[in-house]
Amino acid sequence: MPPPTSRPTTVQSIIIATKGTSTTTATPSTTIIIPPNTATQHSTCTVTGPSVIDFYNNVNSVKDRCTYSLLKVPEFQVLAHFMERRLTDVSLVDSVLMKVDGADILLKQGGRVLLNNSPLNLDSSPQVVNDVEISKDNTGVTARVQIKNLFMTIFFDGITVQILMEGSTGSPPTGLCEDSSSEARLPEYSSTSCETLYTNTDDSFRNCTNKTESCNFLKEAPFTSCDIDPEPYITACTDTLSRYPAVDGLKCQFLEAYARACSLKSNTTLEGWRSKTECSSEAFCQDRTCSDHEFCGEVSQYGDTRCFCRAGFASSYRERNAFGDPTVCSENTASITLVNCLLDERGIDYSVLHLIDPTCRGQVDEQNHLVTFSFNSSNCGTQIMTNESQITYKNTIMTQNVSSDMIIRYDDFMLDFSCYHARHSIQTVSFTIMESEVSGVMKAGPWTYTVSMRAYVDDACTKPVERYTNLRLNERVWVKLETYGLDENVVAVVTDSCWATDQPSSISSKKYYLIEKGCSYPAESTVEVKGNGEGTSNYFAFNMFRFSGHSKEIYLHCSLHLCVKQEGNCAMNKRRRRRRSASSNYESDSSISMGWTH
Repeated sequence: MPPPTSRPTTVQSIIIATKGTSTTTATPSTTIIIPPNTATQHSTCTVTGPSVIDFYNNVNSVKDRCTYSLLKVPEFQVLAHFMERRLTDVSLVDSVLMKVDGADILLKQGGRVLLNNSPLNLDSSPQVVNDVEISKDNTGVTARVQIKNLFMTIFFDGITVQILMEGSTGSPPTGLCEDSSSEARLPEYSSTSCETLYTNTDDSFRNCTNKTESCNFLKEAPFTSCDIDPEPYITACTDTLSRYPAVDGLKCQFLEAYARACSLKSNTTLEGWRSKTECSSEAFCQDRTCSDHEFCGEVSQYGDTRCFCRAGFASSYRERNAFGDPTVCSENTASITLVNCLLDERGIDYSVLHLIDPTCRGQVDEQNHLVTFSFNSSNCGTQIMTNESQITYKNTIMTQNVSSDMIIRYDDFMLDFSCYHARHSIQTVSFTIMESEVSGVMKAGPWTYTVSMRAYVDDACTKPVERYTNLRLNERVWVKLETYGLDENVVAVVTDSCWATDQPSSISSKKYYLIEKGCSYPAESTVEVKGNGEGTSNYFAFNMFRFSGHSKEIYLHCSLHLCVKQEGNCAMNKRRRRRRSASSNYESDSSISMGWTH
């Protein structure tokens, strides 16, 4: 049969007028002379569920998750991606990719169309995109393309893809539509799971008794008025419904596919079949957007739909009875991400969930439908616990509980999540009084903070010891330990001990203690400790001294740790101090520059 007379045999100049873009004109192709004996085509290919009914009415099923080439001719290709939905061992057609003129046009469930990963805004008025005419209505998305003297119509409603090919091919096309038994998948479009053979242990959906009765409608009027052989469609319908539950529009999609094939190929309209079979005229789940790990399915027999988790994606979570991935711990923060479709299948509405502090709620990613809850050590009602080896901070995701509510429509939900950090109880910071101030970055459990040490000559710590300040022996010196980056409502800094050495090393053999166990060293009567364990800074005083012998330097070392205030009082108890007896350390009339040789 020659191409329809209403269609030209060459591509004329096409006026492209899409919304929000300027008008451009495509370059016409050269006139094609059909050589003798070149075959003409007027054929329909239907891919619905896992079944492929090729141009020659042969039927085969796709048995894995993979991307297959349905049709490939020069300058144009149609590929279909098959994915699991409710069962792991049955893959259904899930999306369609058209490759033309260097562009990728992706048709997805819910009537979404993407051009090179950017969404297109379509309606019933055709738009020309890269020489492909595309339109969308309540039945699905239709694309029309002319390659030289070959005309093709591609239709996709989210569960069925159909290709009508009219005109001369020049050379035979390739793909599953040409030979449904061939291995026509392309490695560059195949996932790593392409070779995986799935098994399914959940037989709760396997009750398929009498579910195939709807397939036999194709043997009755008004379907009998179509001259297309119904047997391949009955075979595809029966085979699928014997292995897969008759939900999500599956009972109607084979009838719909046959009726549309009649309309595409011979312009035959089958009147009254929808009312007889109780099938809707609208595409299933039209305009509902689900993420890649979800599919749109029906919730009840009344037509309600939502996004369900794909069986393969959800299997590992269901085995662990989990709603998401493990908690992510970083510094003093924690976050946990829940999968909304897993919550939905348990009847849990994420919008009523919150942390211990009801104002802390989950943030939803609108693209992947993941819900993330996060907190740090000082907000959202976080509970902090410590022991000798670790610091733990935890929170709880729970349902909203309003005492004034008369009725409740959702179950109580509580999910604890925690972060653990090894507790480094002692952090050491050293400075030499050669410098007026030293500082360093410290890490203790979940907290990272900065510690500085500086010497002063007054108890208000307003007059610092500068680099060239001369201190006399027995002169009063104040040393302040101060931290930055800590919340004083949560933790306090405790100075455990301070000691002086005549060498830079803190473990030098000559060591003189000023503070021990958080209090003044019993043998050192000049030491005074203030604010230890009360906040994020503390300070102490001592009278200046030097080491006996030939040493001309003095180094001061302090060890400290963080105390979680929530665990109790961190302040150190005062001790009775013993006065130190006079010794040669109280030499007079001698001056020394802080940290410098004299």
